[in-house]
Amino acid sequence: MARDTAYLKVADSLRARIGAEEWPVGSKLPSRSRFAREYGVGQSVTQRALELLIIEGLLEGRAGSGTYLCAPRERLRIVRSRRRRRAGLGGGGLTWESHSAARTPAPERIAQRLAVAPGDPCVHTTYEFLAEGRPVEICESWEPMAVTDGTPVVLPEAGPFKGAGVIERMRSIGVLVASALEVPRPARANQTQANLLGISVGELITEIERTYYAVDGRAVETADIVVADRRSEIAYEIDFHPGDR
Repeated sequence: MARDTAYLKVADSLRARIGAEEWPVGSKLPSRSRFAREYGVGQSVTQRALELLIIEGLLEGRAGSGTYLCAPRERLRIVRSRRRRRAGLGGGGLTWESHSAARTPAPERIAQRLAVAPGDPCVHTTYEFLAEGRPVEICESWEPMAVTDGTPVVLPEAGPFKGAGVIERMRSIGVLVASALEVPRPARANQTQANLLGISVGELITEIERTYYAVDGRAVETADIVVADRRSEIAYEIDFHPGDR
């Protein structure tokens, strides 16, 4: 096996053995040297495979003791929908904390997504979403002030449409949102993301780049959304209407 893929094959095999309940929950697994002999690979390969399963939450490494099988964790399901948004075990609701700053200069990457000039003033809002009191999602949102400046909805979490969402807020000032584009990408958590989500640096995450577009093609909001993979799964709800094929 090629070294770059060998650890993934070992991890897949160990994951299947865990699923088949070869070891009871809480038990200590064999040493990495034993697994290395069993799979015919080096100890560094088995160590990397075990580290991957630790990141996924299947195993727990205890310093000076070894590697142990964790109790299964139920992942939260975050449903992303045109009509509603929810997350939690059994479909419980989301709560959130937010902070907005007006007239924040648009960084170059955000300016490109919003089709504005770098440095143009935007409202920058950070969100931390919680389900059952646990952080499950973080989000950075940017709205060009050329769209909302001087209106009652310039701040997403203030005014008469506080917390109403981009579509409803924009509709209130005559801007009709026609579509949204979401691009999910797998990644590993950096220090800031890990701190906000309460996970370890390097853990698997899903990053979603989202942009809302008005009927005239203008981008009216863009956001970077991050979800911790071992805690949550993302589900997309797609509505169909009469006449759709």
